[in-house]
Amino acid sequence: MIHLIRSIWGSVVGMRKPNTEYLRQFIEYLEIEKNASQYTIQFYKADIETFFQFLRREEATSLRDVDYRVIRIFLTELYEKQLSRTTVSRTISCLRSFYTFLERSKVVHNNPFMHISLPKQKTKLPSFFYEEEIAQLFNVCDTTTPLGQRDQAILELMYATGMRVSECEQLTLEQIDFSLGILRVIGKGKKERYIPFGQYAQDALHTYINDGRKQLLQRPNCKTDFVFLNARGQPITVRGIHYVLNELMKKTSLTASMHPHKLRHTFATHLLNEGADLRTVQELLGHENLSSTQIYTHVTKDRLRHVYMNSHPRAKK
Repeated sequence: MIHLIRSIWGSVVGMRKPNTEYLRQFIEYLEIEKNASQYTIQFYKADIETFFQFLRREEATSLRDVDYRVIRIFLTELYEKQLSRTTVSRTISCLRSFYTFLERSKVVHNNPFMHISLPKQKTKLPSFFYEEEIAQLFNVCDTTTPLGQRDQAILELMYATGMRVSECEQLTLEQIDFSLGILRVIGKGKKERYIPFGQYAQDALHTYINDGRKQLLQRPNCKTDFVFLNARGQPITVRGIHYVLNELMKKTSLTASMHPHKLRHTFATHLLNEGADLRTVQELLGHENLSSTQIYTHVTKDRLRHVYMNSHPRAKK
């Protein structure tokens, strides 16, 4: 009886509340209960608001009116915009999670997205730098200047640890243990992991923190615990790190594209090429599932063949 009353009340409330209120509650749920990152929340919010706009155009403003037919029309619109399979898949996953939340809250009776299949993804191998390519990057920074010292430290640290660009942006001084050569990184879902870093990264960090960073802090005469700063002495943004790496790339003879995640791919690929086991690389990268790490095994096949051809007695005449 109590369950019936709750269900009826949920339906009544569901008819009264605007869709934006349910979105607000869902975002709050992601933040508090799921510890979702700000980037995950931004994507979820944008995808759901896109769906709300579609519903208004279709004059189907009630979330309970959504059925398989409505969803097919919505997906057709997404494909007409020539969105990638990854984007469409993310949108479906987002709305599936949103409707699961609504179903648990007794706002809707079922989840219409539960049986919608995700678009088949193309197998895309991660791009990475070869050792001779990344060696060029390490030689272009002018480490006599504060910004050059910062750029060198960013480059060395991201390659040495495989950390995400958002993790680099949010890195604070207290997360660095120079005595042990270890970083305490706060990753997706606010999960912590510890990553060792080598002597090159340690030297670059030490120089920047004790020289260049102090000079940058003098400009606005303010204090911050964030490690990496921009030219104004403020914490650098993800966009700023993208810009830094692109500028370094222009100073080399390389023609490949550059993005922060490519350093992460390079970190993982080089470890596996040198014999690191998959589980260790998974932990260092902060992947929840081993399948996310296994993609890097594909790019090491050339290395395996090279080793085989040069090591097996009867590999070649």
